[in-house]
Amino acid sequence: MFKRILAEKAPLPIGPYSQAIKWRNFIFISGQIPVDSETSKVVGEDIEIQTKTVIENIKNILNEVGADLDNVVKTTIYLKNIKDFEKMNYVYAKYFKNKPARTTVEVSNLPKNVLVEIEAIAIIEEGE
Repeated sequence: MFKRILAEKAPLPIGPYSQAIKWRNFIFISGQIPVDSETSKVVGEDIEIQTKTVIENIKNILNEVGADLDNVVKTTIYLKNIKDFEKMNYVYAKYFKNKPARTTVEVSNLPKNVLVEIEAIAIIEEGE
């Protein structure tokens, strides 16, 4: 069986899906966008602030199950404009010291017209 994760310090899903799912020692985090968990409003108009907000949301979801960003083994990043890659990467590198595997792609649009969306997979020790 899997367990649905719902962190209060991360935005609620905007559709019929979970923030994250824990199955055995895997945590599958749905794509997060730069939305404030208290106001449900998009945060920031530039890629740096939006990237920071998305990663903070991911961190808050992981904290809900006693994990942190060091547990992340894979991310997928969706950018509205690939020209934002360098600035996004600068912010991302400050958070992900363990350098998880990653895919980054440009997409034609994202929910709420944001600039970035990130999904992640983390692994925790059994019993955590």
